[in-house]
Amino acid sequence: MIFDSHAHYDDEAFDGDRDELLSSMKENGIGYIVNIASSLDTIVSTIKLTEKFDFIYGTAGVHPSDISRLDEEKFRLVEDSLGEPKIIGVGETGLDYHYKDASAILQKKWFERHIELAKEKHLPLVVHSRDANKDTLDMMKALKAEEAGGVIHCFSYGVETAREYLNKGFYLGIGGVLTFKNARKLKEVVEYMPLEQILLETDCPYLSPEPNRGKRNSSLYLPFIIRETARIKKISEEEVIRVTCQNAMRMYNIKEQ
Repeated sequence: MIFDSHAHYDDEAFDGDRDELLSSMKENGIGYIVNIASSLDTIVSTIKLTEKFDFIYGTAGVHPSDISRLDEEKFRLVEDSLGEPKIIGVGETGLDYHYKDASAILQKKWFERHIELAKEKHLPLVVHSRDANKDTLDMMKALKAEEAGGVIHCFSYGVETAREYLNKGFYLGIGGVLTFKNARKLKEVVEYMPLEQILLETDCPYLSPEPNRGKRNSSLYLPFIIRETARIKKISEEEVIRVTCQNAMRMYNIKEQ
């Protein structure tokens, strides 16, 4: 079964057909989905999704673009949520210097808190890093983030940076961007890296793969990413599905249903 390691099904883009869409997943070969929280509100909605659907798991964390109202009291919601039975990771967290919604100093403060929490709870990190390559890598090294492990979601840097993370045992999240014609750098990363460290992801409703670029994304489009990964790695699509599912189950410590 296909494993979507990073989705946002609580997003308003799915308000019109969420239950119908999610109910169709298993018949379309999608066996597991991890719904990624990105704010205090979406931690709550993620927990509700994990309770409603047996194949959906979740994470708890606050995206770097949403930390402006975060304080220690509110951060306790992240900590407390990790006691929920199907909340299996910390994030999404990290650094995002693209939109500058919050200062770098503030982003680093809360990224550090997420890393320390993941280490304390022995849960994997879901790391978001956009236009913040050096600072993300430097912080993760300094804080020994590999003690928690995890994934660099929607990996967007080059082979040299990929090597640094892979050598520390991290997984790289590979999604729809891989299918874009101008994604030469990411294609090089996928060719270079071991299949055993790839996680498939959609980041839906965002980043739909070709030929659906610009449309609402969903886990049903993962076969396009699988096909391109298989082409680059010169292996079968079945092997991509099998190994990446094993990778995600191992990282998230999910026992086979």
